Amino acid sequence: MLLGLNAHGSIKNYTEIMLTTIFKEFTFDAAHYLPEVPLGHKCKNMHGHTYKLRVFLTGKVTNEGWVIDFSVLKEIVNKCIEEVDHKTLNTVQGLENPTCELLAKWFWDKIKCQLPELDTIELYETPTSGVVYKGLKS
Repeated sequence: MLLGLNAHGSIKNYTEIMLTTIFKEFTFDAAHYLPEVPLGHKCKNMHGHTYKLRVFLTGKVTNEGWVIDFSVLKEIVNKCIEEVDHKTLNTVQGLENPTCELLAKWFWDKIKCQLPELDTIELYETPTSGVVYKGLKS
């Protein structure tokens, strides 16, 4: 338990008030083509990327002093990455039109049910291009 003194000199449990965002970064390689772009568009052809995925969780710090054990986060996300790493994304169920935006949502849908603290997904398909996804707005 993280303890400290509040403004009045009383002991305060920081874990009750600490809302924190953590992240973990992953990489994977995959090929794809975009079937919905116009003829002649370069992305209509098969090509590949080394993707960088950042997964952000927001929650209260637990008595252990963390939002979640990073090894738990890693295990859950790596299971999703195994489905797409070194694959043709178009052949993965739900990724028939694998744009960066739709791939980020695919990851969200796979991860959110296991990690309700999921706050944001950042997915880069190149070092300078990517998407930030924060889930569906109701």
